[in-house]
Amino acid sequence: MTDLAKQSQRKQWRRERAHLRVRSRVAGTAERPRLSVYKSLRYVYAQLIDDRKGVTLAAASSLEPELKQQLGAGTGAGNRAAAKLVGATLASRAKGRGIEKVVFDRSGYVYHGRVKDLAEAAREQGLVF
Repeated sequence: MTDLAKQSQRKQWRRERAHLRVRSRVAGTAERPRLSVYKSLRYVYAQLIDDRKGVTLAAASSLEPELKQQLGAGTGAGNRAAAKLVGATLASRAKGRGIEKVVFDRSGYVYHGRVKDLAEAAREQGLVF
């Protein structure tokens, strides 16, 4: 295994451990669901989860055709602009379901770049966290 592969593997383990630590303390309810963020190299995903019932209340991702269309054909669906669009879309869907307050779960990712842009866009649309 090369040094680069080992470094990547250590980084992934660090994120997973951080995520488990946060999940031991953070749980979503129907009144205040958990806004969970996942990012891959190509896409950004976010969902509102009621952990007591184990259901997803609302979701948005840059993989959705209508969001891809808004981003334009030449741009990627995993960049910061896509994260902003996903955050705004999720917030508007949450408002449509009567959800205003959420608990933010960054899934062990550093609060920077795409994660930060998604969170700020959701806040601008009226979600409180």
